[in-house]
Amino acid sequence: MLALWAVAAAFTAYFCMYSFRKPFSAASFDGEVFGLQLKIALALSQVLGYALSKFVGIRVISEAPPERRPYYLIGLVAFAELALVAFGLLPPAGKVVAIFFNGLPLGAVWGLVFGFLEGRKTTELLGAGLSTSYIVAGGITKSVGRWLMDQGVSESWMPAATGALFAPLFLAAVIALAKLPPPTEDDVALRVEREPMDAAQRRGFFFRFAPGLIALTVLYVFLTAYRDFRGTFDTEIYEALGVLDASVFAKTESWVAAFVLALLAAMFLIRDNRKALLGIHALMAVGAVLIAASTLAMSLGWIGGVTWMILNGIGMYLAYVPYGCVLFDRLIAATGVVATSVFMIYVTDAFGYVGVIGVMLFKNFGQAELSWLDFFVGFSWVTAGVALLGFVVSGLYFAGVTRAPPTARR
Repeated sequence: MLALWAVAAAFTAYFCMYSFRKPFSAASFDGEVFGLQLKIALALSQVLGYALSKFVGIRVISEAPPERRPYYLIGLVAFAELALVAFGLLPPAGKVVAIFFNGLPLGAVWGLVFGFLEGRKTTELLGAGLSTSYIVAGGITKSVGRWLMDQGVSESWMPAATGALFAPLFLAAVIALAKLPPPTEDDVALRVEREPMDAAQRRGFFFRFAPGLIALTVLYVFLTAYRDFRGTFDTEIYEALGVLDASVFAKTESWVAAFVLALLAAMFLIRDNRKALLGIHALMAVGAVLIAASTLAMSLGWIGGVTWMILNGIGMYLAYVPYGCVLFDRLIAATGVVATSVFMIYVTDAFGYVGVIGVMLFKNFGQAELSWLDFFVGFSWVTAGVALLGFVVSGLYFAGVTRAPPTARR
């Protein structure tokens, strides 16, 4: 019952956060500003704010005391909604500034929510449930945004209106999270104690496992950029595929969420932390292979556009989702280091969103003549290759450092 309460509250809180972040991408926002296509400028500005939030979160979220998390969550989302109100009022150049301040607080929400869940023997189940929130939330909240525009709400006011619809539910979810008890003694015995990390502890942890952590961070840059590009410009991709309608976002992402949730939750059945860590690496590598295989099948005409987006989404999220929940939680448990997984979640996230910015600039200035669909197909091949190589390198490294010494095996 506690697990159900926790996963329902966390899922709902993060799902609702997406109603403040992603609905703007369901609109076209034609025109140019600052020498950029307006939609690229808006997406880039929001990601800049989001990325800055991740870098700040490496310190602030890692050190946040548990009792302050609910207040931080409410304040951050309220700030984001005010920025969306400004977005509705301002001209195009002002909208670019407003969407930056919308993204700035939202990057901290994941770490605060996951902080309620980590270090428990059911963390895989809780993390899988939480992670499905952003798989389905992007599609569903964009479908809500498209519906609002069909009802006569303008492109400029649609993002604020969507956020306002979900605000009461977000508040209820935060109150539910605040009622969760801390991890039990059994949780600590199985998964190692979780404590806020100061600067010296953060540096020590990173340099102790630097080769594996660097490999994971580099490939995550590609995965984050790929996932964000797909989520921001899927309207244009679906349109190029000839399958765009108000329901396609929710339909495709719901299938993705169901498969990813089932596969990641199965990691809960592996009690040995080292085996689970390596199993997670294997699952993520399978995701990279699925990105490539589905793209090849679509290019050869074996599957249609919607099926491709479903399979490609399953592969992408299999490779991507473990970073935000089970990967670092099991890594800490397997190594026996007293720490918090939120620290490495925010390190990888921070550099991941730098990659998002780089890809958007490259598309606008280096590949402007390519259609969104053609660019995404090429990006799929690159991401699949880099991810597969990175997971192999990281898996081999952590297989070595977590292997018990001969005396311990005897």
